[in-house]
Amino acid sequence: MEFTTVGVVGAGVMGVGVAQNLAQRGHQVVLVDISDEVLDNARRELRNSLRAYALFNKGSGVDPAAVFEKIEFTTDYELLAKADFVVENVTEDWGIKQQVYERIDRIVRPDVVFAVNTSAISITRVGSVTTRPDRVIGMHFMNPVPMKPMVEVIRGHHTTPETIDTARRFLAGMGKECIVVEDVPGFVSNRVLMLTINEAAFLVQDGVAPAADVDRIFQTCFDHKMGPLETADLIGLDTILKSVEVLYESFNDSKYRPAPLLKKMVAAGLLGRKSGEGFHKYH
Repeated sequence: MEFTTVGVVGAGVMGVGVAQNLAQRGHQVVLVDISDEVLDNARRELRNSLRAYALFNKGSGVDPAAVFEKIEFTTDYELLAKADFVVENVTEDWGIKQQVYERIDRIVRPDVVFAVNTSAISITRVGSVTTRPDRVIGMHFMNPVPMKPMVEVIRGHHTTPETIDTARRFLAGMGKECIVVEDVPGFVSNRVLMLTINEAAFLVQDGVAPAADVDRIFQTCFDHKMGPLETADLIGLDTILKSVEVLYESFNDSKYRPAPLLKKMVAAGLLGRKSGEGFHKYH
Protein backbone atom coordinates (compact mmCIF):
# COMPACT_ATOMS: atom_id res chain seq x y z
CA MET A 1 0.00 0.00 0.00
CA GLU A 2 1.15 3.51 -0.81
CA PHE A 3 0.65 6.12 1.90
CA THR A 4 -0.15 8.97 -0.47
CA THR A 5 -2.55 10.75 1.89
CA VAL A 6 -2.23 10.52 5.66
CA GLY A 7 -4.89 11.62 8.11
CA VAL A 8 -3.60 13.29 11.27
CA VAL A 9 -6.22 13.73 13.98
CA GLY A 10 -5.46 16.35 16.61
CA ALA A 11 -3.62 19.59 15.79
CA GLY A 12 -1.78 20.13 19.04
CA VAL A 13 1.99 20.10 19.44
CA MET A 14 2.36 16.43 18.50
CA GLY A 15 -0.16 16.52 15.66
CA VAL A 16 1.56 19.52 14.07
CA GLY A 17 4.92 17.78 14.41
CA VAL A 18 3.64 14.59 12.79
CA ALA A 19 1.98 16.57 9.99
CA GLN A 20 5.17 18.53 9.35
CA ASN A 21 7.33 15.40 9.25
CA LEU A 22 4.94 13.70 6.83
CA ALA A 23 4.66 16.72 4.53
CA GLN A 24 8.43 17.13 4.49
CA ARG A 25 8.70 13.54 3.25
CA GLY A 26 6.26 14.18 0.40
CA HIS A 27 2.93 12.99 1.82
CA GLN A 28 -0.35 14.83 1.46
CA VAL A 29 -1.78 15.42 4.96
CA VAL A 30 -5.32 15.98 6.18
CA LEU A 31 -4.93 17.62 9.62
CA VAL A 32 -8.21 17.48 11.55
CA ASP A 33 -9.27 19.18 14.76
CA ILE A 34 -12.54 20.32 16.28
CA SER A 35 -12.21 24.11 16.03
CA ASP A 36 -10.93 26.76 13.67
CA GLU A 37 -9.15 28.40 16.61
CA VAL A 38 -7.05 25.29 17.20
CA LEU A 39 -6.28 25.03 13.50
CA ASP A 40 -5.27 28.71 13.28
CA ASN A 41 -2.83 28.13 16.13
CA ALA A 42 -1.58 25.00 14.35
CA ARG A 43 -0.88 27.03 11.22
CA ARG A 44 1.17 29.53 13.24
CA GLU A 45 3.09 26.76 15.01
CA LEU A 46 3.79 25.01 11.73
CA ARG A 47 5.10 28.16 10.05
CA ASN A 48 7.40 28.84 13.01
CA SER A 49 8.60 25.25 13.12
CA LEU A 50 9.28 25.12 9.38
CA ARG A 51 11.27 28.35 9.52
CA ALA A 52 13.34 26.99 12.40
CA TYR A 53 13.87 23.66 10.64
CA ALA A 54 15.02 25.36 7.43
CA LEU A 55 17.35 27.62 9.42
CA PHE A 56 19.04 24.82 11.34
CA ASN A 57 19.03 22.30 8.47
CA LYS A 58 20.18 24.44 5.55
CA GLY A 59 21.29 21.48 3.47
CA SER A 60 18.02 19.61 3.81
CA GLY A 61 16.38 21.13 0.73
CA VAL A 62 13.15 21.69 2.67
CA ASP A 63 10.99 24.44 1.16
CA PRO A 64 8.71 25.71 3.97
CA ALA A 65 6.08 27.03 1.56
CA ALA A 66 5.92 23.75 -0.39
CA VAL A 67 5.65 21.72 2.82
CA PHE A 68 2.87 23.96 4.13
CA GLU A 69 0.89 23.51 0.91
CA LYS A 70 0.82 19.74 1.39
CA ILE A 71 -1.22 20.05 4.60
CA GLU A 72 -4.99 20.52 4.49
CA PHE A 73 -6.30 22.04 7.74
CA THR A 74 -9.92 21.12 8.43
CA THR A 75 -12.64 20.54 11.01
CA ASP A 76 -14.39 18.12 8.63
CA TYR A 77 -13.73 14.55 9.75
CA GLU A 78 -15.33 13.25 6.54
CA LEU A 79 -12.17 14.24 4.64
CA LEU A 80 -10.41 11.34 6.36
CA ALA A 81 -12.20 9.08 3.87
CA LYS A 82 -9.28 9.65 1.48
CA ALA A 83 -6.62 8.70 4.03
CA ASP A 84 -4.32 5.71 3.41
CA PHE A 85 -3.09 5.74 7.01
CA VAL A 86 -4.27 7.61 10.13
CA VAL A 87 -2.25 8.93 13.07
CA GLU A 88 -4.32 10.07 16.05
CA ASN A 89 -2.86 12.60 18.51
CA VAL A 90 -5.74 13.85 20.67
CA THR A 91 -5.42 14.50 24.38
CA GLU A 92 -4.62 11.68 26.81
CA ASP A 93 -8.23 11.31 27.92
CA TRP A 94 -9.94 7.97 27.32
CA GLY A 95 -13.42 9.47 26.96
CA ILE A 96 -12.23 11.78 24.18
CA LYS A 97 -10.19 9.10 22.42
CA GLN A 98 -13.11 6.68 22.50
CA GLN A 99 -15.39 9.19 20.79
CA VAL A 100 -12.76 9.98 18.17
CA TYR A 101 -12.22 6.33 17.24
CA GLU A 102 -15.91 5.51 17.10
CA ARG A 103 -16.30 8.46 14.76
CA ILE A 104 -13.35 7.88 12.42
CA ASP A 105 -13.94 4.11 12.26
CA ARG A 106 -17.15 4.81 10.31
CA ILE A 107 -15.38 7.17 7.89
CA VAL A 108 -11.98 5.67 7.13
CA ARG A 109 -11.63 2.71 4.74
CA PRO A 110 -11.69 -0.67 6.56
CA ASP A 111 -8.20 -1.62 5.31
CA VAL A 112 -6.53 1.49 6.77
CA VAL A 113 -4.34 1.22 9.87
CA PHE A 114 -4.99 3.45 12.89
CA ALA A 115 -1.84 4.56 14.75
CA VAL A 116 -2.51 5.70 18.32
CA ASN A 117 0.00 8.37 19.35
CA THR A 118 -0.28 7.95 23.09
CA SER A 119 2.04 7.91 26.05
CA ALA A 120 0.01 5.62 28.31
CA ILE A 121 -3.45 4.60 27.04
CA SER A 122 -3.98 0.92 26.18
CA ILE A 123 -3.82 0.11 22.46
CA THR A 124 -5.98 -2.95 23.05
CA ARG A 125 -8.64 -0.74 24.64
CA VAL A 126 -8.59 1.61 21.67
CA GLY A 127 -8.91 -1.30 19.26
CA SER A 128 -11.94 -2.60 21.16
CA VAL A 129 -14.08 0.38 20.12
CA THR A 130 -13.31 -0.06 16.43
CA THR A 131 -14.27 -2.67 13.82
CA ARG A 132 -10.56 -3.16 13.02
CA PRO A 133 -8.70 -4.06 16.27
CA ASP A 134 -6.20 -6.03 14.18
CA ARG A 135 -5.27 -2.78 12.38
CA VAL A 136 -4.82 -0.64 15.49
CA ILE A 137 -1.25 -0.06 16.68
CA GLY A 138 0.47 2.31 19.06
CA MET A 139 2.99 4.88 17.80
CA HIS A 140 4.53 6.88 20.58
CA PHE A 141 6.28 9.73 18.76
CA MET A 142 8.78 11.92 20.60
CA ASN A 143 8.78 15.70 20.58
CA PRO A 144 9.87 17.49 18.40
CA VAL A 145 8.70 14.87 15.93
CA PRO A 146 10.69 15.98 12.83
CA MET A 147 13.96 15.81 14.79
CA LYS A 148 13.54 12.46 16.56
CA PRO A 149 14.69 9.33 14.68
CA MET A 150 13.03 6.68 16.87
CA VAL A 151 9.39 5.79 17.59
CA GLU A 152 8.14 3.44 20.29
CA VAL A 153 5.61 1.13 18.57
CA ILE A 154 3.11 -0.77 20.70
CA ARG A 155 1.52 -4.08 19.77
CA GLY A 156 -2.08 -4.40 20.98
CA HIS A 157 -3.60 -7.79 21.80
CA HIS A 158 -5.20 -8.07 18.34
CA THR A 159 -2.53 -6.22 16.34
CA THR A 160 -1.37 -8.51 13.52
CA PRO A 161 2.18 -9.01 12.20
CA GLU A 162 0.95 -7.52 8.92
CA THR A 163 -0.08 -4.33 10.73
CA ILE A 164 3.33 -4.15 12.40
CA ASP A 165 5.00 -4.53 8.99
CA THR A 166 2.77 -1.77 7.61
CA ALA A 167 3.71 0.46 10.56
CA ARG A 168 7.42 -0.17 9.95
CA ARG A 169 7.09 0.79 6.29
CA PHE A 170 5.08 3.88 7.18
CA LEU A 171 7.68 5.04 9.70
CA ALA A 172 10.55 4.28 7.34
CA GLY A 173 8.83 6.65 4.91
CA MET A 174 9.04 9.30 7.63
CA GLY A 175 12.74 8.61 8.03
CA LYS A 176 12.30 6.83 11.35
CA GLU A 177 13.17 3.55 12.99
CA CYS A 178 10.99 1.85 15.56
CA ILE A 179 11.20 -0.48 18.55
CA VAL A 180 8.15 -2.71 19.10
CA VAL A 181 7.01 -3.26 22.69
CA GLU A 182 4.03 -4.87 24.38
CA ASP A 183 0.83 -3.15 25.42
CA VAL A 184 1.14 -2.40 29.13
CA PRO A 185 0.34 1.02 30.67
CA GLY A 186 3.10 3.52 29.93
CA PHE A 187 4.86 0.98 27.69
CA VAL A 188 8.66 1.35 28.24
CA SER A 189 9.47 5.03 27.85
CA ASN A 190 6.68 6.59 29.87
CA ARG A 191 6.47 3.94 32.55
CA VAL A 192 9.97 5.12 33.48
CA LEU A 193 9.86 8.77 32.39
CA MET A 194 6.54 9.75 33.98
CA LEU A 195 7.57 8.23 37.30
CA THR A 196 10.85 10.17 37.10
CA ILE A 197 9.14 13.46 36.29
CA ASN A 198 6.52 12.96 38.99
CA GLU A 199 9.22 12.21 41.60
CA ALA A 200 11.17 15.29 40.46
CA ALA A 201 8.01 17.36 41.03
CA PHE A 202 7.81 15.91 44.56
CA LEU A 203 11.43 17.02 45.12
CA VAL A 204 10.54 20.61 44.22
CA GLN A 205 7.33 20.44 46.25
CA ASP A 206 9.20 19.13 49.31
CA GLY A 207 11.85 21.83 49.07
CA VAL A 208 14.71 19.41 48.45
CA ALA A 209 15.95 21.51 45.50
CA PRO A 210 14.58 24.08 43.04
CA ALA A 211 13.65 22.91 39.56
CA ALA A 212 16.79 24.37 37.95
CA ASP A 213 19.04 22.42 40.30
CA VAL A 214 17.11 19.16 39.87
CA ASP A 215 17.53 19.45 36.10
CA ARG A 216 21.19 20.49 36.35
CA ILE A 217 22.03 17.40 38.38
CA PHE A 218 20.66 15.13 35.65
CA GLN A 219 22.36 17.12 32.90
CA THR A 220 25.79 17.32 34.50
CA CYS A 221 25.93 14.05 36.43
CA PHE A 222 24.29 11.76 33.88
CA ASP A 223 24.91 13.66 30.61
CA HIS A 224 21.19 14.04 29.93
CA LYS A 225 20.51 16.70 27.30
CA MET A 226 17.53 17.89 29.36
CA GLY A 227 16.58 17.42 32.98
CA PRO A 228 13.26 15.76 33.91
CA LEU A 229 11.43 18.99 34.66
CA GLU A 230 12.61 20.75 31.51
CA THR A 231 11.44 17.64 29.65
CA ALA A 232 8.08 17.92 31.39
CA ASP A 233 7.78 21.55 30.28
CA LEU A 234 8.52 20.52 26.69
CA ILE A 235 5.89 17.76 26.71
CA GLY A 236 3.30 19.88 28.56
CA LEU A 237 2.43 19.49 32.22
CA ASP A 238 -1.21 18.76 31.39
CA THR A 239 -0.10 15.80 29.28
CA ILE A 240 2.27 14.69 32.03
CA LEU A 241 -0.49 14.80 34.63
CA LYS A 242 -2.93 12.84 32.47
CA SER A 243 -0.29 10.22 31.76
CA VAL A 244 0.57 9.82 35.45
CA GLU A 245 -3.13 9.55 36.28
CA VAL A 246 -3.54 6.79 33.67
CA LEU A 247 -0.64 4.89 35.24
CA TYR A 248 -2.08 5.38 38.73
CA GLU A 249 -5.50 4.17 37.61
CA SER A 250 -4.08 1.25 35.61
CA PHE A 251 -1.70 -0.18 38.20
CA ASN A 252 -3.50 0.92 41.39
CA ASP A 253 -0.02 1.47 42.79
CA SER A 254 0.67 4.43 45.10
CA LYS A 255 4.06 5.04 43.50
CA TYR A 256 2.19 6.61 40.56
CA ARG A 257 0.23 9.04 42.76
CA PRO A 258 0.43 12.45 41.01
CA ALA A 259 2.41 15.07 42.89
CA PRO A 260 0.03 17.69 44.34
CA LEU A 261 2.36 20.41 42.98
CA LEU A 262 1.94 19.02 39.46
CA LYS A 263 -1.84 19.08 39.81
CA LYS A 264 -1.74 22.63 41.21
CA MET A 265 0.43 23.91 38.35
CA VAL A 266 -1.88 22.42 35.73
CA ALA A 267 -4.90 23.98 37.46
CA ALA A 268 -3.07 27.32 37.39
CA GLY A 269 -2.39 27.05 33.66
CA LEU A 270 1.36 26.66 34.11
CA LEU A 271 1.71 24.04 31.39
CA GLY A 272 5.31 24.52 30.31
CA ARG A 273 6.66 25.88 27.05
CA LYS A 274 3.28 26.14 25.36
CA SER A 275 1.94 28.47 28.07
CA GLY A 276 5.21 30.35 28.63
CA GLU A 277 5.80 28.98 32.12
CA GLY A 278 5.98 25.64 33.88
CA PHE A 279 8.81 24.53 36.12
CA HIS A 280 10.84 27.09 34.16
CA LYS A 281 9.90 30.39 32.46
CA TYR A 282 9.98 30.84 28.69
CA HIS A 283 9.07 34.50 28.22
